[in-house]
Amino acid sequence: MTDLHTIRVTVNGTTYERTVEARMLLSDFIRHELGLTGTHVGCEHGVCGACTVLFDGQPVRSCLMFAVQADGHEIMTVEGLAPEGEMHPLQEAFHEAHALQCGFCTPGFLMTLKPFVETHPNPTEEEIRKAISGNLCRCTGYQHIIEAVKLAIKKIHHTDA
Repeated sequence: MTDLHTIRVTVNGTTYERTVEARMLLSDFIRHELGLTGTHVGCEHGVCGACTVLFDGQPVRSCLMFAVQADGHEIMTVEGLAPEGEMHPLQEAFHEAHALQCGFCTPGFLMTLKPFVETHPNPTEEEIRKAISGNLCRCTGYQHIIEAVKLAIKKIHHTDA
C-alpha cells in the first residue's frame, strides 16, 4: 500500500496542492509534478549543489528533502528569479562575467548565492569562496563565478566595491 499525503506548497509565488507519495523527493516534486526543470539533479546525495532551491528563503538541497517536508512552506526555484522575464542582477552578472559554461550547475549556484549577495554588501573573496563551497562546477574553474558575485553585489547594492 502506498503512503500518500496531500501537501500544499507555495513555489515561486504560486500555491500548489498535490497528493504525493511520502518518499517523493522535493527535487522530483519540483521537476515532475510542477514541471520546473531548472532545478537540476546531479549527485542525488546533497554533494554537488545542483538541486539547490530556497526553502523559506534559505538555500537547501532539494534532493535531500521529501516533498511532504515542504507542506506549508515557500520554495523558490531558479525560475522564480525572473518572474517577469527580466533577469535578476545575479543572472545578469553570471552572463556578463562569463561565469557559466555548460550551465548544469548554474541554477544551484544562483539559488545558493541569492540570499548571500542580498545580505553581504562587501564580502571578502574568502567569504565568497566559502559561500559557494557547497556547489561543484566541472567547467569554470570558479574564478569567473567569484567575479560574477562581485559584479552582482555592485548591481544590487549600487556600490563601486
